[in-house]
Amino acid sequence: MIPLGLYIHIPWCEKKCPYCDFNSHEIKKNKPSHSNNKEYLNALFDDIDSELDQHKSKIKIHSVFIGGGTPSLMPPEFYNDLFFKLKKNFDFKKDIEITLEANPGAVDVNHFKGFMEVGINRLSIGCQSFSDEHLKSLGRIHKSSDIYAAYEAARKIGFKNINLDLMHGLPNQSVEQGLEDLIEAIELLPEHVSWYQLTIEKNTMFHKMPPRLPDENILNDLFFEGDQLLKTHGYNQYEVSAYCKENKICSHNLNYWQFGDYIGIGAGAHGKVTQTNGKVVRKQKTRIPDDYINNKNKISGYKIIKENNLPLEFMMNCLRLNQGFTVDHYERKTGLKFSNIEEKISSLISKGLIKKNKYSYVTTSRGKLFLNDVLINF
Repeated sequence: MIPLGLYIHIPWCEKKCPYCDFNSHEIKKNKPSHSNNKEYLNALFDDIDSELDQHKSKIKIHSVFIGGGTPSLMPPEFYNDLFFKLKKNFDFKKDIEITLEANPGAVDVNHFKGFMEVGINRLSIGCQSFSDEHLKSLGRIHKSSDIYAAYEAARKIGFKNINLDLMHGLPNQSVEQGLEDLIEAIELLPEHVSWYQLTIEKNTMFHKMPPRLPDENILNDLFFEGDQLLKTHGYNQYEVSAYCKENKICSHNLNYWQFGDYIGIGAGAHGKVTQTNGKVVRKQKTRIPDDYINNKNKISGYKIIKENNLPLEFMMNCLRLNQGFTVDHYERKTGLKFSNIEEKISSLISKGLIKKNKYSYVTTSRGKLFLNDVLINF
């Protein structure tokens, strides 16, 4: 069996950010006590058992990603119990990558040691910006000084693989301000930088009350200058919004972008598994934490991807990667013939949006900038 990724969702946040469309819920007065943590942990255990029941052999896991919400709100004891269960029931790859998201304004730095002791070996710190002014406009609960404190504490404990999450194209942000954020991040010497543009999503406060975002010329200049700045400092772009030092690619996210398979547990988590008959199945778990905790059946959505939708599903992921895809990769992951889309690919090549390297098809710089226009073709 091909090793799977494992995604674990922690749905609580101190505060819901106005741009966030992830499944996150403000703690408010119902802040999870140890008892509530235990209830959610037991629900995760039930979810794990349900996933195990659907596989005849022991599941091999090549990466784990704990996202949210704010996973760093949970104490080390929570993860100690969780990973005892996981390691007992799953076959973990040697030197497995295990990532935990941490928000600077909602992290007890004293927990970092406990996180590392349970096997978490990669932190993803949600900076978003180093400007207190822009952090305020994004509704973040932390300040720039909190980023430095969290980062320095993580290094002191011994974390050797840290990602910094940064956004650009923020309300009223200039090119100079966007580049200054990158410079401050680069000076910390993280192994990985996720640098992505703020977009307005449905079901968010920013969608109801849109802020004033930079115009297209500023966005384009910032993207190209920021991209060059990162590369000049040794951060290689391997996906539209992901840059890393040598050998520090996030293997979990790379699996997503290569149209790989993964299990999702936790409130609102998604999973995607290719069955032995070649059918690709997407599954979603119940979103509301109370419902997830109280209902034995955690599944809220189950869909077999139709054959005519597989090319789009594949391209939405693989065309984000610098390495693109090969004909063999496309046919193995979708079960479809490349010849069925070859005419569309040729058309995109003629428009300068895709190019063919020796063995693979990749998006050009222009293709990355106008990726949605590329995807419409599928």
